[in-house]
Amino acid sequence: MSFEKAKNHLAKYGLEDKIRVFDVSSATVPLAAAAVGCEEDRIAKTLSFSVNGECALIVTSGKSKISNPKFKNFFGCKAVMLKFDEVEEKTGHSVGGVCPFGANENVKIYLDESLKRYETVFPACGSANSAVELSIKELELASNFDAWIDVCKKDEEE
Repeated sequence: MSFEKAKNHLAKYGLEDKIRVFDVSSATVPLAAAAVGCEEDRIAKTLSFSVNGECALIVTSGKSKISNPKFKNFFGCKAVMLKFDEVEEKTGHSVGGVCPFGANENVKIYLDESLKRYETVFPACGSANSAVELSIKELELASNFDAWIDVCKKDEEE
């Protein structure tokens, strides 16, 4: 169970009490923002990519979009998102609940600079009806991230 994996992972860092479970879906950025009661950009969406045959998760601010040139410059390959039916097997979480907590062992996790605009953000917590409010430091700690990266378009690039 994806939610339980994420919850158990967050418990290792004393953060499980911050998890929110909703009676409504939080599977998309707009739905999550409505459920949480915040602006869409404070939702920390987790995107899943195939990078040179390996799985990578990139956590970005809710309204950010991947910049293909920046992605290629950092990873050395074209940005290719995992197909819907590959996500759960490769990440350990199903679509709508993908998060950096309790992801499969071989998954690389990256945090995008777009998140640093906020004191706290709301990533999913392994299900399509959950989120957890974390400070950037807590997100760094609990995500076991590999690196901060800058692969999103800036507002003027939109």
